[in-house]
Amino acid sequence: MKWICAILLVCFAIEGRCDDLQEATKAPPEQGHDSAAAAGEKPKVFKKMTLDELMDIEVTSVSKRESTIGQSAAAVSVITQDDIRRSGATSIAEALRMAPGMEVARIDNSTWAISARGFNSSTANKLLVLMAGRSVYSPLYSGVFWDVQDTLMQDIDRIEVIRGPAGALWGANAVNGVINIITKDAKDTQGLLVTGGGGTEERDFAGARYGWKLGDDTFARVYVKHFERDETVLANGAPGADDWFMTQAGFRIDSNPSPANHYTLQGDIYGGARANGTALNSDNTDLGGGNVLGLWTHTLAQGGDIKLQMYYDRTERNIPMTFKENRDTFDIDFQYHVPLSARQDLTWGLGYRVTSDQVGNSAVIKFIPNHRVEQLFSAFVQDEIQIVPDRLRLTLGTKIEHNDFSGFEVQPSARLLWTIDKRQNAWAAVSRAVRTPTRLEEDLQIVAGSVSVFGNRRFESETVIAYELGYRVQPVDWLALDVATFYNDYDKLRSVELVGNSFVEDNKLRGQTYGVELGSTLKAAEWWRIRAAYTYLQVQLQNNRGSTDFTSVASAGNDPMNQVYVRSSMDLPHHVELDGTVRYVSALTSQNVPGYVAVDVRLAWRPNEHMELAIVGQNLLDNQHPEFGSGINRHEIERGAFVTFTYRW
Repeated sequence: MKWICAILLVCFAIEGRCDDLQEATKAPPEQGHDSAAAAGEKPKVFKKMTLDELMDIEVTSVSKRESTIGQSAAAVSVITQDDIRRSGATSIAEALRMAPGMEVARIDNSTWAISARGFNSSTANKLLVLMAGRSVYSPLYSGVFWDVQDTLMQDIDRIEVIRGPAGALWGANAVNGVINIITKDAKDTQGLLVTGGGGTEERDFAGARYGWKLGDDTFARVYVKHFERDETVLANGAPGADDWFMTQAGFRIDSNPSPANHYTLQGDIYGGARANGTALNSDNTDLGGGNVLGLWTHTLAQGGDIKLQMYYDRTERNIPMTFKENRDTFDIDFQYHVPLSARQDLTWGLGYRVTSDQVGNSAVIKFIPNHRVEQLFSAFVQDEIQIVPDRLRLTLGTKIEHNDFSGFEVQPSARLLWTIDKRQNAWAAVSRAVRTPTRLEEDLQIVAGSVSVFGNRRFESETVIAYELGYRVQPVDWLALDVATFYNDYDKLRSVELVGNSFVEDNKLRGQTYGVELGSTLKAAEWWRIRAAYTYLQVQLQNNRGSTDFTSVASAGNDPMNQVYVRSSMDLPHHVELDGTVRYVSALTSQNVPGYVAVDVRLAWRPNEHMELAIVGQNLLDNQHPEFGSGINRHEIERGAFVTFTYRW
């Protein structure tokens, strides 16, 4: 702890030197050539932006076309590349802690519980996640396998986080929000980048990227990365035996043969394993897969655009003696956006997805049948109307889907944005969204001793009607505030009912969630920015008539009632950066997980435009603490530190 105290003393010592620091702390650009133009990499140094400019950060997930945070009638936040770099996050899951309202809990080395606005678990199923336009939620259970969602962190342009239902645009399973991970254009990642490091928990990691020009208007890049992570510890002090390693490689090609056309082709391949020393066997869980995606964007002469996207995705997961799944998915999506008049914008689209799985059943866990092909047909329309030009805007939309489990589903929404003046706006929304059944609800069979659990072919979609209000204001030049409130009414939630001597999955729970999400940005000086967030959440679950499931009702305690996040970013003299984060997460009552405070610190030196060297300390306040789970076999997260370097040419 001595070096932490020394850092804090430095912070206090330089508080009175604002004027000197303004000139001494002009951070070097991120690219690795003698100029940004030469390198082709044009990073946005968001800490240097005015707060007005931060509200103008581009987002596409709210309306499926270009917009800004300030003009979005939704609870939206953007995690930028500069945020990711300065946080010291080594994974996408870690980076999501920076978004207000997000629940991010590490269960063990490779498993996360991530949700928004309640219902968090290791199989959280009400959050849609997109990776460079490709949906990564698993049709097996409508959740996300976070251990295989990865890319070179330096290639991420931004992560858009939409809290609240987005089914009218994105379809089923966007019940409580959407996470859209957007990677950089190949033109912006030219030259060579090498990065690596290691430490106590992040045992070692390395990555490399090379971008080059294929033609006058065509650019390409390739990358490769590898990491190994040390095992966690259990609550009883025993080793967690969950050490983990992964290797991933990929490419991207972007071409602009004409001003009106843009083509993207990209793909990834990955493989790795994690130890299962505390499971039923000591064999590793093997993970693997790959994907390829193509996107054509055509700008129309009269304004608007056409987009056509296709991708193929292959995933492989093998837990010896427990479970195995191989899955192939093909998806095609068409979108047409056209301004009908100066006061009306129309966007519509069509989509088709087919996914095929092959499950390896075990004596305990079975999916019957062990092979299934599922199809999804979809169409959406959204109309944006300027009721009062530049002051009052109404957005109406709906998505209609047909799936093989529940048939037709309709998900409408209405959003109203009131621009009060240049410094403040307010918004309101009413939405309906659904979480459709999966093989987990219909085809699952678990037989463990005297306990049996069976799926239900009559399982229906879970539904929510959501009501939201939001307000954004910049009362002074150096302070911006954002508040979002919500009330969600859920029905037909999944329950596990006792039928005879067995348990059967059903829809006999209902519930309500409500809360407040506050975010703020304070520009204390040209060299110092502070971001803070507070989230208050209440989750209430009830049994419908005839339900015998009283265990699931207690799972409302899986979500923290209060969360606080504060991050400070300073530019010190001699090209030194100091970043500190404090997180408070209140107790998870249903799991007997106590509330905790975590502190992360990053100290970096950037002597020139080519090089960065940093030391990162994580979870510095205690030797270990739990974030999710119960019992003596609960994994706990340890204090860690690592050194990282990055070099660009």
